Amino acid sequence: MTESDFDRLNRVLRQFAIDRDWEQFQSPKNVAMALIVEAAELVEHFQWLTEEQSYQLPADKKQAVAHEMADILIYLIRLADRLGIDLLQATDEKIALNDAKYPVEKVRGSAKKYTEYE
Repeated sequence: MTESDFDRLNRVLRQFAIDRDWEQFQSPKNVAMALIVEAAELVEHFQWLTEEQSYQLPADKKQAVAHEMADILIYLIRLADRLGIDLLQATDEKIALNDAKYPVEKVRGSAKKYTEYE
């Protein structure tokens, strides 16, 4: 069996933390808090932009946004690793739950929450 890109990334991130003796600091609580900080840094790039401007980021801003997104992914993968959660399996499960909550025939073209359809 070959290693998936996701598994490789998880292994690299785990080893990065081990090599620096950072796992002692990377409790689920701390990693979750760091993830939220990075998400806030991502949002900061879009604050006060119009919808159209948010699609038309200059190259340097787009690169900064890409790095913030990478930070979020890194912390999310680390959090899943620290908790022993198979993130891809959890994602598949959540997609199935969302599919049941948001049936196409009821929600197509609407941004309403699923509780507004019941």
